[in-house]
Amino acid sequence: MGEAVERFRMIEDGDRIMVCLSGGKDSHALLDLLLDVQQRAPVSFDLLAVNLDQKQPGFPADVLPGYLTERDVPFRIVERDTYSIVKRLTPAGKTFCAVCSRLRRGILYNIAVEEQCTKIALGHHADDIIATFLLNLFYVGSLKAMPPVLRSNDGRNTVIRPLAFCRESDLAQFAAESQFPIIPCDLCGSQANLKRARING
Repeated sequence: MGEAVERFRMIEDGDRIMVCLSGGKDSHALLDLLLDVQQRAPVSFDLLAVNLDQKQPGFPADVLPGYLTERDVPFRIVERDTYSIVKRLTPAGKTFCAVCSRLRRGILYNIAVEEQCTKIALGHHADDIIATFLLNLFYVGSLKAMPPVLRSNDGRNTVIRPLAFCRESDLAQFAAESQFPIIPCDLCGSQANLKRARING
């Protein structure tokens, strides 16, 4: 991660970084690694963990606040009922991910502005970037992947992906060894017809 941060100059002195924490292994690893870097980096920056509670049935709302409080990490929980919107807008037989990601992105971008964050850190790793490239190639016909650093179209937000060089298998092992309180997604995790799942399988 350090190599990616340095190569793409993801973190600068005085940054306030919003770390998007879904509760999955990747975002947990991202936060943990950024906390470590924060202690050793030659620049000073602040972290704010933000979780979007999408009102999925059975979501354990107390898990992340308890974990973040225990680790003394500044955080904000944002409650938005995107679950029912995604279920309503997604045609039968289609995956939820496209609608869900658009809704999440818009909400998180606005929260970053509200919290005066200079960067938004996402937990996408090398396997995600490769999978996105292949999906765009085979299903859209374009050579496009997720960049390590992205400026939003309106210029308000800068997105960084510090795990861009990390493999998912390494992150999974790290998460297991660290015993993060993993929260599964009841939207995409409940669908068996994901393109991503078919490609990885």
